[in-house]
Amino acid sequence: MTMKKSLWIFGLVLLAMTACKDKDAEKKIAALEARLAEVEGKRAASPISPMATPAEEKPEGPLPLLAFEKTDHDFGTIKEGAKVTHVYKFKNTGEVPLIIEDVRPSCGCTAPEWSKEPVPPGGEGFVKAEFDSSGKPNMQNKTITVVANTWPKQTTLSFKAMVTPKAGAPVQ
Repeated sequence: MTMKKSLWIFGLVLLAMTACKDKDAEKKIAALEARLAEVEGKRAASPISPMATPAEEKPEGPLPLLAFEKTDHDFGTIKEGAKVTHVYKFKNTGEVPLIIEDVRPSCGCTAPEWSKEPVPPGGEGFVKAEFDSSGKPNMQNKTITVVANTWPKQTTLSFKAMVTPKAGAPVQ
């Protein structure tokens, strides 16, 4: 591993440690990931954008289509320390089986689960998000990037919650 690559990885890890507390840090991580991919000579696709980059071309042939009932959710007001869960349901409205390759939350405070088996045309699946509000007072906006064999490859889900700080906790 080169020194430059090691420094990039260290920077990403350092920013990731503070990402849940700082929305700007989440943006910085995304920019650093894109820059790292560029330095490594890989295509740099936005980690949270559902749109394809101009360099990507739509694959030929039939494709699965990922149709979510809703791509956003509002947990409303919750108490700090609460763990809340939402299930995003989807249907494959395409012509071939849909395979979710990866699900990436924007923060370590969100634990995802998803349909692991291929979803046949007309079939239904899910992406489940569990948000742990411990140490996350005030307004929280998080994203979950779903990577699948669809076009575009990435779909972004989001949720928000107003987290009421614990009594006696310092206001941030």
